[in-house]
Amino acid sequence: MKKKVLGLILAVLMAAPVARADEGMWLLSLIGKNYADMQKAGFKLSPDDIYSINQSCLKDAIIGLGNEGSPFWHFCTGEIISDQGLVSTNHHCGYGKLQEHSSVEHDYLRDGFWAYSKDQELPNPGLTASILVRMDDVTEKITNALSDDMSEGDRAQTVARLIKELSEKAVKEHPGCEATVKAMFSGNQYFLFVHKIYKDVRLVGAPPSSMGKFGGDTDNWSWPRHTCDFSLFRIYTAPDGSPAAYNKQNIPLKPKHHLPVSIGELKDGDYAMVMGFPGTTNHFLTSYGLEETMNITNKLRYELRTVKINILREEMASSQKIRIQYASKYASCSNYWKYSNEQNKALANLGTMELKREEERQYSAWAQDKQPKYQQALQLIKEGYADRRPYREALMYLEEGLLTGPELLWQSVQTGMGLMQVLDIEDPAEREAGIEYIKASAAEFYKDYNEETEQKVMAALMDYVYGKMNQRYCPDFLKAANKKHKGNFKAYVADMFKKSIFANEESFNQFLTKPSKKALEKDPIYAAGLETYTKYREVYMQIPKTSADGLTRGQRDYVDGLLQINNGKKLMSPDANSTIRLTYGNVKAYSPKDAVNYSYYTTLDGVIQKEDPTNSEFNVPAHLKSLYYSKNYGRYANSKGQLPTCFITNNDITGGNSGSPVIDANGNLIGLAFDGNSEAMSGDIDFEENLQRCICLDSRYMMWVIDKYANAQNLVEEIDLVR
Repeated sequence: MKKKVLGLILAVLMAAPVARADEGMWLLSLIGKNYADMQKAGFKLSPDDIYSINQSCLKDAIIGLGNEGSPFWHFCTGEIISDQGLVSTNHHCGYGKLQEHSSVEHDYLRDGFWAYSKDQELPNPGLTASILVRMDDVTEKITNALSDDMSEGDRAQTVARLIKELSEKAVKEHPGCEATVKAMFSGNQYFLFVHKIYKDVRLVGAPPSSMGKFGGDTDNWSWPRHTCDFSLFRIYTAPDGSPAAYNKQNIPLKPKHHLPVSIGELKDGDYAMVMGFPGTTNHFLTSYGLEETMNITNKLRYELRTVKINILREEMASSQKIRIQYASKYASCSNYWKYSNEQNKALANLGTMELKREEERQYSAWAQDKQPKYQQALQLIKEGYADRRPYREALMYLEEGLLTGPELLWQSVQTGMGLMQVLDIEDPAEREAGIEYIKASAAEFYKDYNEETEQKVMAALMDYVYGKMNQRYCPDFLKAANKKHKGNFKAYVADMFKKSIFANEESFNQFLTKPSKKALEKDPIYAAGLETYTKYREVYMQIPKTSADGLTRGQRDYVDGLLQINNGKKLMSPDANSTIRLTYGNVKAYSPKDAVNYSYYTTLDGVIQKEDPTNSEFNVPAHLKSLYYSKNYGRYANSKGQLPTCFITNNDITGGNSGSPVIDANGNLIGLAFDGNSEAMSGDIDFEENLQRCICLDSRYMMWVIDKYANAQNLVEEIDLVR
């Protein structure tokens, strides 16, 4: 591979730039610096067609999907594809909303959902859609108030104060918008982002899970793919066009720009760019951070989630009700379960550790005659990771194994602490209102909860955590349970559930008829959850502050050094942080290993070839098979008479890019990004230019499903189709 050859010669070419490959998640307002390279790749528009504050442009059609209360963190991306606010995104991005609206009587997960008129579209309280209004470089306004002799605490307070001031000023200048400032390059640059955030986002359509999740865990993070990974939503506004909470009087958004949808031929080498809200990358991670990622974060996440996943698979297969209840939770758990394992494999196969060490050797040679802060940076980073290692390991066991593995411990803590506050209210009416609120919140939790399933998950994870984690950090209740029940955590958990008010909704509601602090404090599940939460906070606070501050300072100075080394040699993009970015490249086939050559696209033929009626991951709906065998592809077939399903590009993407539009050289939608390939799962840390592939749903497959499979002509008519 090109990268491994490069690794051998880096030691000789000490003057070469440190940055490698064609990676890059670029800030939209600076895209002009990349324009020549974009043109070479085939781009035919101007930078102003991508980002402008004076005219409509592509940025106005890109939305970040989020949750109310966290307006600037986006779990997925979507794109506006009609002048009536219709939005396409991935099926797995809308999966949670499909699950919330599903019941045994109306199983939208199994059957899919289609609104054939706007009054059939389903509201989703709490779901938000953010559209960027503008962004500005405010680095000098912040860094001019900082100095190298500041403590990390003083620095953080100063930055927080200035961010607050800049954000408040931006909101005053842009009424109806929200603003924040995000750090780039480990705090060496800062950008202000202003968004309009829409709060009425309704579900419009989605294929059944047998299509939207076709291939399941088996095909996840792999190519070739045949997954019909899309769902449709619509943004609504108040009658005056301003963002507003759900109201029947609201009207569809009239966007500044929407993407035409291409149903034209797609060729190997065609220009492709992805715009979206990538979550987190760590391209500037050192070898010390890489060791922690591989041997603590990824390793333990995979091991602990394996315990949970094995139980959930059996439980969900046993009952339709349990399958609906746990569908979204299982999908969330399994996605990064496989990712963690595949990333470790890719990092090992690509020799990323040695590449990082060589990068650090180059940096050290550069820093020899520079300021002391640059000379000390790597040592501070090394010490910071070493000092926190035992604590990070313990935190993983406490978080993944006890707080987020089983559901009930953390649920009991949140509910119990809230109830303690409510019981202190003296006014009877306010107190009763508080209890009713808690009751309603608990009902939402218990809707997607099965007592026997939770018992099995909790017992298995407690057993695993007790047997694996350092006993120094292990909660006392686990030690006592092991001693009393002689290692039988199934018996221990069964006893907890018999005595706990949180075991099921009926017992919890019974408790609320006559709640008391004393009974709550004695509850075994609440007590275990509270102890775990307290232990988590204690362990976190034990991480030495000096090493934590040193790690922050060292990383900032190290990245500053890399920027100086590469100044004028190669453009560098900041790590993803859920702010809108653009990455450009081409549709491109690849060969991951000897004698294996992958085409750049797949077709519906592959869906039929993969069908396995005995495996729920590879079921094919009868209606789809009927359309296939009659070759009823309409205008969506390619020149060979096939129906394309998915394709691959060499774009740089990560989590948060799910649902991002894949846009052609003329600004048309050609697909939806939904996955990466396992051979290059290192991409968030180490982009591999020869292997990195973005797996995309072909827009022709999406339109064929809307048109021929769902017969949703109301939607087809409002979408601008182009060839």
